[in-house]
Amino acid sequence: MTGFTTTILHNDRQSEIEHGSIHKPIHSAVTFGYADARELADVFQGKKAGYRYGRQGNPTVTALEDKITKMENGVASLCFSSGMAAIGAIPLGLLKNGDHIVSSAFLFGNTSNLWQTITSLGVSTSFVDATNVANVEAALTPNTRIVFVETIANPRTQVADLKEIGELCQARGILFVVDNTMTSPFLFHPKTVGAGLVINSLTKAISGHGDVLGGCITDTGAYDWNLYPNIAPNIKKQAPAMWGINQLRGKALRDFGACLSPDAAHQIAIGAETMALRVERQCSNALQLTELLAASDKVAAVHYPGLKNHPQHGLSSELFKAHGSIFSFELKPHIDCFDFLNRLNIPISATHLGDNRTLIIPVAHTIFFEMGQERRAAMGISESLVRVSVGIEDSDDLLADFAQALAAF
Repeated sequence: MTGFTTTILHNDRQSEIEHGSIHKPIHSAVTFGYADARELADVFQGKKAGYRYGRQGNPTVTALEDKITKMENGVASLCFSSGMAAIGAIPLGLLKNGDHIVSSAFLFGNTSNLWQTITSLGVSTSFVDATNVANVEAALTPNTRIVFVETIANPRTQVADLKEIGELCQARGILFVVDNTMTSPFLFHPKTVGAGLVINSLTKAISGHGDVLGGCITDTGAYDWNLYPNIAPNIKKQAPAMWGINQLRGKALRDFGACLSPDAAHQIAIGAETMALRVERQCSNALQLTELLAASDKVAAVHYPGLKNHPQHGLSSELFKAHGSIFSFELKPHIDCFDFLNRLNIPISATHLGDNRTLIIPVAHTIFFEMGQERRAAMGISESLVRVSVGIEDSDDLLADFAQALAAF
């Protein structure tokens, strides 16, 4: 079994499941008992595989982690209660006072806020235009521990110079962390560009149905943890390949407690079975919609890597299987974006990404409102910018709906 969807569909059955079930069942237990007290001690000391307490692991969550590890072609994964909990685990588990991060300036708003928050805790961050590796290199310091980027930026869809940044990090021995949420493991494997850790919001394309929260960190095996200076002495007693994920499990998951519930893990695992089918349809719909909008005299700009005039179209074509399901656009000044949104019948005015349904939102007035106009302008976010997360609806219906809304102005 080598195909992406085949592997996901049949992964649970690669180990024995009670009663012949085709899915790993939901194990709701929080605590796990052992007939031999020595075995319990061995599990706690990491000498033997097993479960200690629900906050640190659960059989249902483990089954999902194994799926995601295979999706990302990695060595191990660690699930959290949300995508932001997974991102927050990075500074909590791997950084200390005096460390430095170089981050793309084109970020999900909450991630940007998080990096600013940790500055008050003694970890500094430099925000750079990551579409050019030269900007990343210029920001590096002797204390730089991590370079962090998203594959495709939300909402302006800038594509990071992933391959060149990966080569730079490898040459300098710096951990390269890539948020793969906007592309998904189906469209792209960050391991191919040297990312040591990959983050996915399981809430988005992987689950797909807008009904469950979750996040995950995957260790790809591409980073040599012997190079990382912040590994705790007790972690160094274990196999070096597992140092990163084991320190995150202890310091971030166990101590901070943002664990994924078994019920949520089961929902995500079921949703993941159809991810490839959904993402293919979403990407196809997105390309058709952006071509429609780009041809309209009512639209000032369309931002989508699938369009040939996008600054990183060539890079996106080289790296990704398709260009994603997210795009943004700006209407001509005489058109009120709210009036336009209210003319649409199919898209739902809501925040979220990677859902089966098409979702649409005025960016500056909602998800990036707290950032302020000056910071939005620095990120290239105009006051009229509209973001679309394209769903799996019939393409003809979506195209007709956007066309009639444009015709009203």
